[in-house]
Amino acid sequence: MSHRRVLGIAAALFVSVASFAAQAQDYPSRSVKIIVPFGAGGPADVYARVLAQHLGETLKQPFVVENRPGAGSIIGTDAVAKSEADGYTLLLMSNTHTVNETLTPNKPFKLMNDFVAVAPINYSDLMMVVHPSVQAKDVKEFINLAKSKPGGLNYASSGPGTPYHMAGELFKAMSGTDIVHVPHKASGEARSSVMGGHVQMMFDAVTTMSNSAKQGQVRALATTGAKRSELTPDVPTVSEAGVPGYEATIWLGLMAPAKTPQAIVDKLNAEITKIVNRPDVREAWAKQGAVPMVMSPKEFDAYLRKDVDKWADVVKKTGAKVN
Repeated sequence: MSHRRVLGIAAALFVSVASFAAQAQDYPSRSVKIIVPFGAGGPADVYARVLAQHLGETLKQPFVVENRPGAGSIIGTDAVAKSEADGYTLLLMSNTHTVNETLTPNKPFKLMNDFVAVAPINYSDLMMVVHPSVQAKDVKEFINLAKSKPGGLNYASSGPGTPYHMAGELFKAMSGTDIVHVPHKASGEARSSVMGGHVQMMFDAVTTMSNSAKQGQVRALATTGAKRSELTPDVPTVSEAGVPGYEATIWLGLMAPAKTPQAIVDKLNAEITKIVNRPDVREAWAKQGAVPMVMSPKEFDAYLRKDVDKWADVVKKTGAKVN
């Protein structure tokens, strides 16, 4: 390669790097859209709006949340995948997305090919509860009961592919039990089924079910995080109560279309890290059972890939399906 050509390539690389740096310095110069592929009012929507408010304040441009639910998050996610990779259309995503990589293989996009990881936001524990009539006072007793009558116990969820559904499938895979999944159209319907005794068990948000457990409407057996929830310190984790290594939380994060300039990704990551570390934000989230997550884009990418593999293994072992 000639000396002149080497200099030309070097000059082009310098211009490219300088251009990306300038993009990040000027970013954002107009409003940014955060697409939430879930319905309004749910955890993803609520935390997206908190994030949008703080990002707008610090970056001096509006961050607008747009709900585009449908097809188990696929409609809104596909819209972001087809957007310009310029940092002005972002995706609020959750572990529903990593589950769907295996559960819904014929999607019009591939998560880790068509998106780039920006930053995680937070995670929340679930609570494993049973109707008071169930003759199991703890996780080990419930496992023994389930094994004594395979297919004789049911668990409710708000629909196939949701974190509540997959928490149940992971429990089945790791405990060696045969429990029948009973999907519902919404979380409220699933709760009503368990509280009414029509379905024996479910995994639900700890913030919701902790109050129901205190009122005696359900019996709390365990929470699903790696450590006990600060909201229910007297309730053991599933892992310590009988299924070692079990962990299934609801987590949220932000992604951008593939080929979004790394400088913009890094800038967003830095700002989000500042937001989730704010004392007022951490305090408010703690009351809702949400724990801030902090990772670099590279670390979040690795986290996502590991989660895709985790749920692929669960789907393979349990035969979980969307329909």
